Amino acid sequence: MVQEAINGGAEKSQLAITVEQLIAVNPYNPDILPDLENYVNEQVSSQTYNLDANLCLLRLYQFEPERMSTPIVARILVKALMAMPAPDYSLCLFLIPERVQIEEQFKTLNVLSHFLETARFRQFWDEAAKSRHIVEAVSGFEQAIRAYAVHVLSITYQKVPRTILAEAINIEGVSLDKFLEHQASNNGWVIEKGQGKGQLITLPPTEFNHPELKKNTADGVPLEHITRIFPILG
Repeated sequence: MVQEAINGGAEKSQLAITVEQLIAVNPYNPDILPDLENYVNEQVSSQTYNLDANLCLLRLYQFEPERMSTPIVARILVKALMAMPAPDYSLCLFLIPERVQIEEQFKTLNVLSHFLETARFRQFWDEAAKSRHIVEAVSGFEQAIRAYAVHVLSITYQKVPRTILAEAINIEGVSLDKFLEHQASNNGWVIEKGQGKGQLITLPPTEFNHPELKKNTADGVPLEHITRIFPILG
């Protein structure tokens, strides 16, 4: 979520342009593998994101398993976690061999993914704290996960207790007060007067937390999610 916003307004680097050109010419050319790996590192440092390039790299690793870099694969998965609620993590995991997935760092990432998918945020932050060497290697990780947690709360609650919010975004005290002030000023949150655990925050109405606002549209999987699957299956 956060990454997508950054990508939308950021000017592409020369490496990003080069990688896109290389993929367009021949995405299965093993000679482009170093460029794709360098591009993953650039995404990490610049807080940008390109799922298509990362999927291309994972596919190349399938054809060149001896050249696979597990640190690069781990960074790709962390970036995919940061893109939730998009299904990027599952798309990437589908291309990673089981022999790699059983390594400890990937087992940890799978646990983190499960906690996020099931909105078990307290368990997520506890597990992430034990695996800082994995997640803190990627800039903007905590901010992206907090944005996802806020997204989940906003489609679940009309009013959320301060304690639930604090647990979900892993912020308390003065830092939480500043966060709430920012949301009230910029995103339409209404903060109940008073302090303490019983404080309630009213979230902006959406078709999810106010069903009466839901439009009469057929339920279905977003087209952009379907189109991401076809290249993998091909």
